[in-house]
Amino acid sequence: MAPPIVTRYLKAFQRHYLAGIIGFAGVTAISGFMAIQPPPPVIHQSRGILVYAPPPLTFSATAASIQQQAQAVTGRGLISDELLDAVAAAVSAQGETVTTKALRANVRAVVSSEGTFQVTVSYKDGDQDRAELINGLFLEALVEQSRIFNAIQITRVKENLNELLPQVEADVRRAEAELEAYVRTEAPLLASAQDGSLISSIAGSQTSQREIELALVSLNTQIESLQARLGLTPDQAYASSALSSDPIIANLRVQLYQNESQIAVLQQRLRPEHPQMVELLNQQQAYEVLLQQRVTEVIGGQNGTSILPSAEQIRQNSSLDPARQQLANQLVALHAEQERQQQLLISQQNLEQQLREEYSQLPNKQIKQAELAQNVAFKQSFFNEIQARLADVTLAEKEAVGSFVIAQPPTLDWVEEGTSSPIVVLLIGSVIGVVVGGALIFVLDSADPTFHMFSDLQSMLRDQEVPILGLLPYVPLDDAHPRWIPVITPVDSPYLEAFERFRSNLKRATGKTPPKVVVVSSTLAQEGKTFTAYNLAIASARAGKRTLLIEADLRSPSQAHVLDAEPDTDSDLDPIRYYDPVQNSIRLVPSVENLYILPHPGIQLQPAAVLESSEMRRTLEAAQGRFDLVVLDCPSLSRCNDALLMEPYTDGMLWVTRPGHTEEGLLMSAIEQFIESETTTVRVLGAVINEAELDITIPDDGDVDDPAAALLRLGEESNEELGKESDADVEVGPREDLDTEPEFAVEPEFPVEPELNGDSKLHGEAELNGEAGLNGKSGPDAEPELDGELDGETSDKVGAHGGAHGVSGKALNPK
Repeated sequence: MAPPIVTRYLKAFQRHYLAGIIGFAGVTAISGFMAIQPPPPVIHQSRGILVYAPPPLTFSATAASIQQQAQAVTGRGLISDELLDAVAAAVSAQGETVTTKALRANVRAVVSSEGTFQVTVSYKDGDQDRAELINGLFLEALVEQSRIFNAIQITRVKENLNELLPQVEADVRRAEAELEAYVRTEAPLLASAQDGSLISSIAGSQTSQREIELALVSLNTQIESLQARLGLTPDQAYASSALSSDPIIANLRVQLYQNESQIAVLQQRLRPEHPQMVELLNQQQAYEVLLQQRVTEVIGGQNGTSILPSAEQIRQNSSLDPARQQLANQLVALHAEQERQQQLLISQQNLEQQLREEYSQLPNKQIKQAELAQNVAFKQSFFNEIQARLADVTLAEKEAVGSFVIAQPPTLDWVEEGTSSPIVVLLIGSVIGVVVGGALIFVLDSADPTFHMFSDLQSMLRDQEVPILGLLPYVPLDDAHPRWIPVITPVDSPYLEAFERFRSNLKRATGKTPPKVVVVSSTLAQEGKTFTAYNLAIASARAGKRTLLIEADLRSPSQAHVLDAEPDTDSDLDPIRYYDPVQNSIRLVPSVENLYILPHPGIQLQPAAVLESSEMRRTLEAAQGRFDLVVLDCPSLSRCNDALLMEPYTDGMLWVTRPGHTEEGLLMSAIEQFIESETTTVRVLGAVINEAELDITIPDDGDVDDPAAALLRLGEESNEELGKESDADVEVGPREDLDTEPEFAVEPEFPVEPELNGDSKLHGEAELNGEAGLNGKSGPDAEPELDGELDGETSDKVGAHGGAHGVSGKALNPK
């Protein structure tokens, strides 16, 4: 068995062989063109060596420093455009003609810093004398270029220093001005800190605060004593004293007393409604209003009314005797003194806080003064250094010399470039062409979104936790009907076992209750979903289950003729009525017991209206009661949403995949939309893989001489398989996206050792002008291709590659 990488490459070569051949031919053509080129001429090479010249005894440090910079140059930097122009002019002066482009192409400078620094300059030319001449001119030009370069560097340094000097001098003056301004502003504070007057001021403020606090204690004691004797607050005492001294208030108080006396005498014999009583009461109110107005005038409006809110209280507090009035005046005076002392205490506290803040900022001010002084010193030092450097550069201008000297004059090397053999060039080109062609095939294969390898498709479904319910082998077509889908109607078919395993796995896909109605669809056309639906129904019928196959793909021609079943000739006149259970459109398949089919009435312009009709729903409901399994063959998901319209009336959807046709992007999108999504309501039972790489044993004619015996043997083998499925063929795991419990994901394990003996011709569904191409081709003349040898011997194995099938491997030709 070939390794997987070899198998992958062989399949990729079958698809992209043309690109590989083009890549191979292109590289081979280039190598052939190179092989027929004439050999290069003999080249003379002249070589000379420059070494670094240590700086002579100089007084300027700048000259020595710049001269040492020559050791940092590279070979590319030495060969400048100016150097090439100078050498070209010197060559012209010697009577030769050469362009700067030719000079750059033939000259080479190599810098070596191992041990002694040196520059090796070589020049190639077809003429011996001219090579030596131009190489010598290059050496002389490099020495002169080094001297000019050093002089230019010194000049640039001087110019930079002259530009920098005024700026540095201005910085020095600016720093000195900042220091002077700061000293003038902060000198009193710094001086007071030095002589101790600031600390003395803080201590004096604290002493004054203590004296004021003692005075406030004495005042508070006197005020509390007077308040206790008078029963008045300082504000009330002020108001009572002012009211008691006012003669108008005293007169109004007398009139109020007289009026109240008259009211007290008359109310004993007169009613309140009596005119005299009413007049006295009105006078009483008028006197009280006048009293309130006078209080407002005497003690300040709103303050008076807030202190003495009622007339009764005003009369009570405005009748102080001279002794109490004197005490009230004394209380008011003490209160005023208390407020003055409190204000004075606040002023002293603010003063102390200000002095303390100044004292806390004193270290920062001292540091700031030191920084300004240090900045002035730094600027001044930098200014002095610039002046010294300028003087050194001025001296270096007179001492400038070159950095290189010629250590070895030009010498000639005879260099003859060898010629390559055309045969060797062609062989190397052929090898490279094979590599390029193979790499191009791999690149094109990796860019292909289709799963071409069965193992890749199987691994992807397992990684995405999609249950693999069956691996379906390749089933060859009948030569008499090359455009029919291959169906396993013979009872002794060797392919029936794979579909029986698929049926039994599907039975356990939803847990304890097996699904009765399933939708068979795929992501793309040509993946074999019709082939899978038909043969699943046949396998179920062969197992003794009443099975109904419904053709729900109303966009493609019917395939019911492969089971010898045809719809009524008038069924396309009223397709919705055709699906009414009363019409009894279901046909019995004569060649398979227990199998029934409901052919579709023909291609419809509006298939969704038919599928969503009440007649179709009643047909499905009736079929659930009459049949053990109902299989719906629906169009692919990329073509339309017919499968999604039918899924709510079924127990779930089954996906058909096929290597060579299933695309990774579409399959991943369907998995994310219908399986991994938390909002979808589509139930996916699992997937099957068509064209799985299985070994199918084809029995000889002598092995099946009695149909009854073959049927009995097949039943015994099926019973044995059913007893072993739970241990050997099925992987069971929990599924979170199914509604039944317990939930299982059923995935059979089959041997995957293919036999690749030819090209597979793929069979599936296609729609070309209303006709279904079922063998990977289209058109009425499509014929299956049979690769292999017809040697009269019965083939033992069929290398199978999928569900929508063709012939791969050795062709079946039993004797």
